[in-house]
Amino acid sequence: MIHYHGTPITPNSELQKMAGRHFCVSYQDGRDIARCHEIGQSVMIDNGAFSAWKRGISINWQDYYKWAEPWLDYHTTWAVIPDVIDGTEEDNDELVLAWPFGGSGAPVWHLHESLDRLRWLCETWSRVCFGSSGSYATPGTESWHRRVAEAFDAVAPSGAPDVWVHMLRGLQFAGSEYPFASVDSTHVARNHHRDGGVLRIANHWDAKQCPARWHGNTNRELPCID
Repeated sequence: MIHYHGTPITPNSELQKMAGRHFCVSYQDGRDIARCHEIGQSVMIDNGAFSAWKRGISINWQDYYKWAEPWLDYHTTWAVIPDVIDGTEEDNDELVLAWPFGGSGAPVWHLHESLDRLRWLCETWSRVCFGSSGSYATPGTESWHRRVAEAFDAVAPSGAPDVWVHMLRGLQFAGSEYPFASVDSTHVARNHHRDGGVLRIANHWDAKQCPARWHGNTNRELPCID
């Protein structure tokens, strides 16, 4: 699995120590996007919907398209398709259908949404993001684990998911039983000043991998870091 480390990572000297890693750059604060493309293996562009939702602001998605477009020329870069955290399935379907950059994007399935929508996204896209939302908004709770297990039961009945599943805000689930292909978190950016530096934290998480296949819910609850 790939571990995308969220930015900005400050000061710049600390970001430079992360050269060769995978980065997540949010539209809400894209100051490091050029540098991440210079030193990173790959870049995930986050649409900033979660941060906007927490702050109670809206995003002009046309502006997001314009900002992301030049970076999508990199074949190692992909972007999260616009979504509305507390919107309806119809709201989010409209945003998915309006996405102008084809396979360089990945739609979000919110955990409170129907499994039918999840199946539709997985039939249509090669990469799908899971987003914690609704009564499953806090990653790592008992209800969250049950819902993610239901999701993998739906999309990986034979064990191996047919699509690349990315867990938004999911670094804590590196090494878990879930067959995530990638995860992201700002854990390094937020904690390196007090937890021994960027390399100590990044090495800890990057060494943890998820299985390729889903073996069913073990009811194991993991500590929440995000």
